[in-house]
Amino acid sequence: MDSQLAQYLPVLLLLLVAMGFAFGTLVVSVLLGKRGRRTRTKDIPYECGMVPQGEGTSRLSVKFYLVALLFVLFDIEVVFMYPWAVVYKDLLKENASLILGGMVSFMGVLFVGYLYALRKRAFDWTR
Repeated sequence: MDSQLAQYLPVLLLLLVAMGFAFGTLVVSVLLGKRGRRTRTKDIPYECGMVPQGEGTSRLSVKFYLVALLFVLFDIEVVFMYPWAVVYKDLLKENASLILGGMVSFMGVLFVGYLYALRKRAFDWTR
């Protein structure tokens, strides 16, 4: 039992060093950061040498989030389909109907999501 716990000693040591570095960096930055003079000009965000105009955080349209969700949807499709296509021949020998059924059901759910996006006019870039 003692030898098994001894195997975790390097992991514990690494965790302690990482936490010490993180907290040490924060403490040093607080101690040294208060020494500099801060002016209003130094605190404005840098924008290529130009004085910023308007609000720093602008509100984004719902369209932006809809496009982001569509990207996630099609990204997951690729992540799921690529390994499936690579091992398809090997898996086909074992459970042909299960392998094909899993992909067809996934494509069906994906197609329903695509139809929903079409109905909500998510692909209409003109508005």
